[in-house]
Amino acid sequence: MLNIVLLEPEIPHNTGAIARTCAATGARLHLIKPLGFDISDKAVKRCGLDYWHLVDISVYENLDEYLEKNGDDNLWLATTKAPHAYCEADFSTDCVSIMLGKETAGLPEELRMQYYDRCIRIPMVSAARSLNLSNSAAILAYEALRQQGFPGLLDIGSMAES
Repeated sequence: MLNIVLLEPEIPHNTGAIARTCAATGARLHLIKPLGFDISDKAVKRCGLDYWHLVDISVYENLDEYLEKNGDDNLWLATTKAPHAYCEADFSTDCVSIMLGKETAGLPEELRMQYYDRCIRIPMVSAARSLNLSNSAAILAYEALRQQGFPGLLDIGSMAES
């Protein structure tokens, strides 16, 4: 099972796009407060997130609660400051968690230092500050799923059936 973990996400559109990636891949979405937006049923319906019911979502009051309930086995931290590219990570185990930080600050330095060997980055040119959070989540999710053999996902498109 793939888990996408967002630490203090701030922008609702990014979280919505990540939720859509989770819906399409069967990944679980974990949101760690504070959130920069409302995810009540009313707010979600108003945003037109018609796939929200397909997302297995959990919300936590803080990072400690998340770690207490889920542990940190196979936890990978995505940061532009990481010493390793994401393609060096071993996502092949059954349960992998990928944590991304908030849009304006990323993951806290203390957390990055605690999990130094599990910090990964997406290579990019030096002039670019970072990729959009939802793009990063999608790249990392599909790399993890590729390494796992795309479990539970369709392996053929409708064109092949013609």
